[in-house]
Amino acid sequence: MTVTQTQTSGTAAEPLEDLCASAGTPHPRPDGQDRYTISEVAAFTGLSAHTLRWYERIGLMPHIDRSHTGQRRFTNRDLDWLAFVGKLRLTGMPVADMVRYAELVRAGDHTFEERQELLRATREDVRRRIAELQSTLAVLDFKIEFYADARRASERF
Repeated sequence: MTVTQTQTSGTAAEPLEDLCASAGTPHPRPDGQDRYTISEVAAFTGLSAHTLRWYERIGLMPHIDRSHTGQRRFTNRDLDWLAFVGKLRLTGMPVADMVRYAELVRAGDHTFEERQELLRATREDVRRRIAELQSTLAVLDFKIEFYADARRASERF
C-alpha cells in the first residue's frame, strides 16, 4: 500500500511515497484518471462523507485537491492513505496518535524514528490484546467442551 507524504524543500512541496508492507486493494481507476468525488470515496471505503470531511478537518488526511467548483477530488494515493488509516483504526490506535502520525509523515524523512516508535507502541498494544483474546478464546473453548460433555452425559441416561 502506498502512503502519501509531503516533504518541503525550499518553497515547493514534493510528494514522496512511503511503501507499507501489505499491498492495498486495486484502485477503481488507473493513476492519471483517479479523480474521485467524496461520494465515490465513501462508497469505495465504506466511510461516510461526514467522516472523510472530519478526517480532513482534523489533519488526518493530506490536503485534498478541489475542482474548479470547490468539490473535493480524491486520488488513488488518498485511497491508499485511507486504507492505511483504516488499518490503524483496527489496531485501536487513538485518533490523536493517528493525527500525530499524519503530521510526522507530512513533516518529512527526519521523522522516521518518531513514526517508527509510534508504530512499535501500537504493535505492542495489538500483541497484548491478541494475547488477551487468545486467553479468552481458551476459556470459551473450555466452556463449549464442558457443555458438550455434559449434554453427551445426559443423553446416555
